[in-house]
Amino acid sequence: MQDALLHGTISCTQVVQHYLANIHAQQHLNAFLSIYEEEALAHAARLDAKFKSGSVGKLAGMVVGIKDVLAYKEHPLQSSSKILAGFTSPYTATAVQRLLDEDAIIIGRQNCDEFAMGSSNENSAFGPVLNALDNTRVPGGSSGGSAVAVQADLCHVSLGSDTGGSVRQPAAFCGVVGLKPSYSRISRHGLVAFGSSFDCIGIFGKNVEDVALVLEVIAGADDMDSTVSQQLVPAYTTALQAPSEKYKVAYIRETIESEVLQPEIKESLEAKLQQLRQAGHTVEAIDFPMLEYCLPAYYILSTAEASSNLSRFDGVRFGHRSNKSTDLTSLYKKTRSEGFGSEVKRRILLGTFVLSASYYDAYYTQAQKVRRMIRDKTKEIFATYDFVLMPTTPTTAFKIGEHTTNPLEMYLADIYSVHANVVGIPGISVPCGIDQQGLPIGLQVIADDFEEMKLLAFADHLMKLK
Repeated sequence: MQDALLHGTISCTQVVQHYLANIHAQQHLNAFLSIYEEEALAHAARLDAKFKSGSVGKLAGMVVGIKDVLAYKEHPLQSSSKILAGFTSPYTATAVQRLLDEDAIIIGRQNCDEFAMGSSNENSAFGPVLNALDNTRVPGGSSGGSAVAVQADLCHVSLGSDTGGSVRQPAAFCGVVGLKPSYSRISRHGLVAFGSSFDCIGIFGKNVEDVALVLEVIAGADDMDSTVSQQLVPAYTTALQAPSEKYKVAYIRETIESEVLQPEIKESLEAKLQQLRQAGHTVEAIDFPMLEYCLPAYYILSTAEASSNLSRFDGVRFGHRSNKSTDLTSLYKKTRSEGFGSEVKRRILLGTFVLSASYYDAYYTQAQKVRRMIRDKTKEIFATYDFVLMPTTPTTAFKIGEHTTNPLEMYLADIYSVHANVVGIPGISVPCGIDQQGLPIGLQVIADDFEEMKLLAFADHLMKLK
């Protein structure tokens, strides 16, 4: 597309008009909460002039949507929650600013589960997002709006967030590419905090090349985030060619033999493993008994961090404030009761419980120890193998309302995705066929810390294997 822009066969204005027309035509999907129409068209007009002069940024003409947990100065920011009603961000997230600096066009903010808590995008204060392939099904969560926007051709790429699978799971349900980088690879400055030791900004795209290019732009050190990695950012796009070396690939036996795994997903994964063998790669089954502890460790630790992080939403300084309060204590209680949805309240209560004096050592401290053990065992795997393959999700996209009455069923949708967040390693979901109902299947690949360059090249290779 950039080549066409450089040669003048299309214009940025035409590109933006194309996406705006698609957004308006598919408003029923509920993917966007705000559309920055006039602003995007004005930005496109400026870029058309820059293209004529020949001096444009790496992402010139790329139309991007941002999940409603990323700050964009003088634009609404609500985390899809009533408690932030009317809030306008006073600054721009580092990742968003880096997109703008390279001439990307921000077209709007995207619907998500409230405060990024959910696996189906049914927890938004603005209603559920619909899967574009089947409007009766969920798109996955929490970054459902961001995934559907790419799926339905409403933007080139989207920025989402991944705390326990919130980029990879909806990418699988929507049949697109979803990358969660290593923890600290991308600055979290300007990302509304859910679980601070798990949160990662992630990227959705229709192909690995676009995802690699965006990561190249937004990753790297940032003075505004003391936890971000200082490692240099490689040119990820230069590595995207068929691998010359033969890799050692593992798959976890427990994931493929699980009773909860949908048969078509198992068949697709086994077929892809066979293709890798035929391409000359070493593919071996391994046991990872600690897999069953990833989900409980994640939910104990992430809810504890959520309980702490969400204490700042109290009705005093910004957002919703209850008009039924009589004193300061009732202001806090009534504001939070009125402003937060049921899933957010559930996680705050669970997190407060595991952090309480009576249970801190029994739950929180133990979960931290388990997290370290899981990381150590995972690092041992990567001492032998280049990649680990597993399903992204146990099923394809389920019906809207199917799991809303049973939170445990909903949490089990994250059974394969939380591993990468607990350990802090990069993971990517790529499309891997469809089931008997025509719904997309996602294949997940995880790699060692900061191995995104190798991971992206391998993911691209996987998508092209026939």
